[in-house]
Amino acid sequence: MDSQPMVGESNVSRLQAQLRDILSVNDVQVLEAPDRVVSFRGQLLRDAESAYAVLRERFQALGYTPFLRRQGDSQVVVAQQGVIIPRPTQAWVNVVLFAATLLSTLLTGAFNEVAQMVPTSEMIIPAILRQPTLLLKGLPFSLSLMSILLAHEMGHYLVGRRYNAPVSLPYFIPAPIVGLFGTMGAVIVQRAPFEDRKSLFDIGVAGPLAGLVIALPLLVFGLATSTVGPIQPGGLLEGNSILYLATKYLIFGRILPGNGVDVYLNPVAWAAWGGLLVTSLNLLPIGQLDGGHILYSLLGRRAWPVAMLMVGLLVVMGFFWQGWFMWAFLVLIFGVRHPAPLNDLTPMGFRRTILGIGILVLFVLTFTPIPFSQL
Repeated sequence: MDSQPMVGESNVSRLQAQLRDILSVNDVQVLEAPDRVVSFRGQLLRDAESAYAVLRERFQALGYTPFLRRQGDSQVVVAQQGVIIPRPTQAWVNVVLFAATLLSTLLTGAFNEVAQMVPTSEMIIPAILRQPTLLLKGLPFSLSLMSILLAHEMGHYLVGRRYNAPVSLPYFIPAPIVGLFGTMGAVIVQRAPFEDRKSLFDIGVAGPLAGLVIALPLLVFGLATSTVGPIQPGGLLEGNSILYLATKYLIFGRILPGNGVDVYLNPVAWAAWGGLLVTSLNLLPIGQLDGGHILYSLLGRRAWPVAMLMVGLLVVMGFFWQGWFMWAFLVLIFGVRHPAPLNDLTPMGFRRTILGIGILVLFVLTFTPIPFSQL
């Protein structure tokens, strides 16, 4: 945050002068001397959205960033010295990480396919090295999973650019070793606070919806082209969410797994299941996950105790699947409380509220309490 010092007339007087047609000021407090953070409490003279747009332009000209908050029955304008100037990003980093993740998912897909052709796991990598064309067997899995992740992150990015938010291009994260999916997901970086709850909601909800637009058709196609057979002892069994369980029932006409049989997921179905898992994890209503964005948009600071309750539930669920212990630890490290946007007063509106409730229902439908179990 770069600051522009002012001379002559006091900073407080200059700032208050800019509020003449914005806020009827009842109280002024210098929260951090010398005039670095100043609070003006009173009643807004216009709606919060238009008030903030004017305030931001006026305060930034004086070297300050405004924040709109509520305090009891009053509205508060907090002026913090400094103007947020996001640093430019290097696009080549995003390209290199995307290429590395494409390769790691391709290798993972090929690894899983070649494993069915060789007698021991130790021979899989040598077989691929001797015959590199075997990598092509990983394309169905890699392209399916990467398309879901790319749609998810580009949903965030494109809506963010629509709001002129300083969002980065997606950073894909390749897995360091061949694993279940060959990637640890992808993220975009918000290089400045969200402006208001509307933009916070729209950017947050765009990713999961865009990802599901790709994941659901791939899941249906993948399941429809997979086979059902006896459950093999010692194998890894993917967990059921309500949505996944219902989709299998619609396609196969029975609850799976059941009576000793389950569906053998082909690469497309496996990638789509992974896409649903990633979506549900992102929709956890905690911190700055997508679900945290949506919950804060709906409830404001009342979302904080809900997020803490969710962390407690993750700890409890950790006794049934230990991976939840890691997730609880990570969200505690990165922050459970979602930070307030610059303008925390503009209401969401009825349509966004209904959609937000629908997304929280979608979280329940896609959530997998025990993602993996060993038979």
